[in-house]
Amino acid sequence: MGSRKVTFASDWQGRNITVAGLGVSGISAARALAGLGASVTVVDGGSGAAHEERAARLRAEGIAVRLGDAESLPPGTDLVVTSPGWKPTSPLFAAAAEAGVDVIGDVEVAWRLRGPDAAPWLAVTGTNGKTTTTQMLASILQAAGLRTAAIGNIGTPIVDVILEGDDAYDVLAVELSSYQLHWAPSVRAHSATVLNLAPDHLDWHGSMEAYAADKGRVYEGNHVACVYNVADKATEDLVREADVEEGCRAIGFTLNAPAPSQLGVVDGILVDRAFVPDRQKQAQELAEISDVQPPAPHNIANALAAAALARAFGVQATAVRDGLRAFRPDAHRIEHVADVAEVAYVDDSKATNTHAAQASLAAYESIVWIAGGLAKGATFDELVTGAAKRLRGVVLIGADRALIREALARHAPEVPVVDLDRTDTGAMSEAVRRAAELAQPGDTVLMAPACASMDMFTNYNKRGEAFADAVRELGSTRA
Repeated sequence: MGSRKVTFASDWQGRNITVAGLGVSGISAARALAGLGASVTVVDGGSGAAHEERAARLRAEGIAVRLGDAESLPPGTDLVVTSPGWKPTSPLFAAAAEAGVDVIGDVEVAWRLRGPDAAPWLAVTGTNGKTTTTQMLASILQAAGLRTAAIGNIGTPIVDVILEGDDAYDVLAVELSSYQLHWAPSVRAHSATVLNLAPDHLDWHGSMEAYAADKGRVYEGNHVACVYNVADKATEDLVREADVEEGCRAIGFTLNAPAPSQLGVVDGILVDRAFVPDRQKQAQELAEISDVQPPAPHNIANALAAAALARAFGVQATAVRDGLRAFRPDAHRIEHVADVAEVAYVDDSKATNTHAAQASLAAYESIVWIAGGLAKGATFDELVTGAAKRLRGVVLIGADRALIREALARHAPEVPVVDLDRTDTGAMSEAVRRAAELAQPGDTVLMAPACASMDMFTNYNKRGEAFADAVRELGSTRA
């Protein structure tokens, strides 16, 4: 647990804390707080074997668990710690407000557990690209010889990492979702970025304005740099609205040639005009576009944002280059699966919303697009309009495919469309076969669904695996 367990035990000992949610972050927070002497009760509305198994493990550790009732506040509660996905409108939180009890998230708990010499946070949020950028950042920091980890909305629960002790890390690369930021009012990063903003999770936040405001919390109290996307004015607006430390700078990133106090691209080179002695006259070369894999435009933007945060922390240019060269993105993120009959097959199953799909579609010139799934209230007119000239054909799958088909009829009526009215396990194989029939040598068959996966698959990973399997099956038949 590290040296801080004793130092901070008095802050939590004897408190009656209710933890909302029996998922990974809830279990982590419950165990940590119980270990610090709090009396912890975990509540979750779920039931069934998996919930009972998790509950039994916690009960064996002396932690109370209440299943099947996630609405009423346990008697005596003086703090609620929520898992990120719980909506602010949940009845439990209404009960807490009525009782005058604060509600915070696991990220806030982690922040409050930090000691005076704890590693600073370099924080990353945005609608899309958070995980890739955070992992790129960690790779750059490691290349600089710094002890770091990519944490937060990915990987090891953030509370577990913090409890390793103040001397375990030099700096942390922290991915923060809008959910997590909503429940983390005290977090003050060394430097932070909002990569982009597009409508997402509006059912949770209630409005685009509330969603943007929660994203913007990542800039509050920044010490050195607020990194924004020059191409997305809304991110710069959030910087202007933030209350930051004196001397904190606004740093832009752009796919074009950078102005002073920006990072950008010149003749295939990623360059820095922000963290150099003379920003008006100097630019520091950081890496080549070929050092970024894959070198799609939105991924180059991710690399520039990661580089900006690393440079804000004082990392040398050579470490930016070496870190980007060493980094490989997680699966199902614009991942090249194979070439079959001179057609490239690319898996971007992680493109679960229109903003992500738009970035993916912009990376290729001639595309047979596999799309569809659960739209989550999204509309597709803007996406189709922007991609129409690149589309060789479209294969539609999933529950809400009609919404995309109608947008195609309005804005790209000349593009051939295959509408697959099936959701069985063979649907993806047929989608790939039909896409192959539409494709010509030099084309890219791109699965960037612009929708969630749960209508047909457990998650986007399973959807991507089904696509890759179907591509390999296609390749074996055409070998």
